[in-house]
Amino acid sequence: MATLKELRLRIRSVRSTQKITSAMKMVAASRLRRAQEQAEAARPYALRMERMLSSLAANSAGMANAPKLLAGTGKDATHLVVVATSDRGLAGGFNATILRDARRLIRELTASGKSVKIITIGRKGRDSLRRDYARLTVDSLIEIGRPRLTFEAARDIAERVLIRFDAGEFDACTIVYNRFKSAMTQIVTRQQLIPFTPPAVAAPTVGAGIYEFEPEEDEILADLLPRNLAVQIYTALLENAASEQGARMTAMDSATRNAGDMIDALNTTYNRSRQASITKELIEIISGAEAL
Repeated sequence: MATLKELRLRIRSVRSTQKITSAMKMVAASRLRRAQEQAEAARPYALRMERMLSSLAANSAGMANAPKLLAGTGKDATHLVVVATSDRGLAGGFNATILRDARRLIRELTASGKSVKIITIGRKGRDSLRRDYARLTVDSLIEIGRPRLTFEAARDIAERVLIRFDAGEFDACTIVYNRFKSAMTQIVTRQQLIPFTPPAVAAPTVGAGIYEFEPEEDEILADLLPRNLAVQIYTALLENAASEQGARMTAMDSATRNAGDMIDALNTTYNRSRQASITKELIEIISGAEAL
């Protein structure tokens, strides 16, 4: 059984940990608000960009001069998987869910006879996947969101992907990340980036306008598709950043409560041990007095 001194040291240690987790929870809550606002502000732009490209792509479907980012390479042999995680831990199951789904996707592609290449974003994804898929990893990026996440960083990632696509290194690209729903809920998401897959567009209503494009649709697509790639990556990174802070805030709140419960249990044990020690001393004193 632990001595009173050991119990006091243990209580002091847990209280120090509780102060740290409480401070981390407050920091994560403050960062979550900004990250959530950025993610929610980016969603309408990304959605409208997809709708506009879908309309243009519908007119260019099947054309011989359709952009490669839309039509694809004509093959489906090599897939590039972009895994977006965080650089730091202490965020609950945030990174674990992304890595679990990324591993599942890699296994599915490999089982189908596809070649797989991996780009990791974030130190946690790099360190985890390097153990099993070091030979498949072609690029690793860390500290993307430091000091803050910018569109330039997403555009740099998009350019890296486009360079490899133009060089014929892969035929399709998918990004795996967590989409933010609430501080307690993050939805692991797979999104195909290349070739561009337009979302389902509702059939045009009677009296809908007819548009003429200047320049032609294929020229507009050739300019907008690379830009849309950067927008989709930027949106995914913003969703990931908000999800990370939400998961960290929830994890630190749970850790703070657990530390409080542990302190209560240790205090109860300490008080019982101290009471038993005092009782034992009193018995020894009384027994000694009676012996005299």
